[in-house]
Amino acid sequence: MKISIWSDIRCPFCYIGKRNFEEALANFPYKDEVIVEWKSFELDPTMETRTDISGLAHFMQAKNVDKPTAEGMFANVTTMAKTVDLDFQFNKMIPANSLKAHRLLHFAKKYNVADAAKEVLLKAHLIEGENIDDVAVLMQLAEKIGLEPAEVKTMIDSEDFIYEVRQDQMEARNLGINGVPFFVLDHTYGISGAQPVAVFTETLEKAWENHQE
Repeated sequence: MKISIWSDIRCPFCYIGKRNFEEALANFPYKDEVIVEWKSFELDPTMETRTDISGLAHFMQAKNVDKPTAEGMFANVTTMAKTVDLDFQFNKMIPANSLKAHRLLHFAKKYNVADAAKEVLLKAHLIEGENIDDVAVLMQLAEKIGLEPAEVKTMIDSEDFIYEVRQDQMEARNLGINGVPFFVLDHTYGISGAQPVAVFTETLEKAWENHQE
């Protein structure tokens, strides 16, 4: 049974949703017969990477909210993340375009390490305060999961995997997906957002039952 997950490396709810999904899948009796595919989705494809302002300042500009409102929203998400043992560091977060990171994710698929790539990218952006639009950073992250840094640099310097990222996003539009994370189980069941573990568990069971018919 195949599960496709659209998400963005810039999206904190995508990391929280990943954790809840992983917990549900780990306890699913037929987990060894499940194939998980990560799909690309850019929350803002036109976003320019900014190393001169904080993530909070960028969020305030992008969402047109004042500082107390932005800080309150960040605090709420940070609290939610702690329930799944994630320690978000929004104060260190660099506002960065995620296209290169998505291309690395597709490159990682070739070597069957896409899940590991997704994990290190989310952690780098949301916890470690790394610039996910920086080639040197992406090379270091790639090396952590067993990829060859020089090959990653060659890939990023080319046009490779831009088409694949765009195809994922076109598929999302065709399915009516306009927010992430979004999980599609067995081409039939959709889960939108960072839902609780119980929702993933119930939907996994339904999808498996449907898959067996």
